[in-house]
Amino acid sequence: MSVNMNHPVYEQLEKTKLLPLYTATDLSYLAKVEELLLENNVPLIEVTFRSELAVEAIKQLSKSGKIMVGAGTVRTLAEAKNAVENGAQFVVSPAVVPEVIEYCLAQDIPVFPGTATPRDIQSAAAYGIKVVKFFPADIYGGLKAINALSGPFYDIRFLPTGGINENNFVEYLENPHVLGVGGSFILSEKIVKEDNGERMSQILQSLVEKIK
Repeated sequence: MSVNMNHPVYEQLEKTKLLPLYTATDLSYLAKVEELLLENNVPLIEVTFRSELAVEAIKQLSKSGKIMVGAGTVRTLAEAKNAVENGAQFVVSPAVVPEVIEYCLAQDIPVFPGTATPRDIQSAAAYGIKVVKFFPADIYGGLKAINALSGPFYDIRFLPTGGINENNFVEYLENPHVLGVGGSFILSEKIVKEDNGERMSQILQSLVEKIK
């Protein structure tokens, strides 16, 4: 098993820099969510397994094929399989979960295991993984930690989440060791519900413009 670093998910993340984390509690807003992402040129979404609607949300968002849908907070092999079988194109875990990593590599599905320590990163690197989630970024030292860890792990890039927000995400993205950032600050079902996405669209547009 080897990691296909030419997978479109890596290429899109390199281009977009933003990975919205989305927890679905109301499926009726998914069409609006897809519309918002496409309008603002952020064709990626990580649907978290923090609600019972995760699999159905992944399935519905995957139907059009216009956005890359991933599964987040994947802690078990069963969740990984369920997600991929319903259209997930990548998998994000809060920790290094060997059976999840091995399944994803066998399916040619990009997997971003959660890491916070040198041991975590080494465990992921042993599988040939070149991009790891760094979580929770703020608690484990943020950019100072990423810079320090990038000494020995010079060939690894990071996808930090946790404590990333509209005020500090650009600073993270300016770091050459950071591929992109993830967070619910990019996309929130609660904000979409407020006015059917008008304010959410403005927030997304503002975030994208800051990257340019």
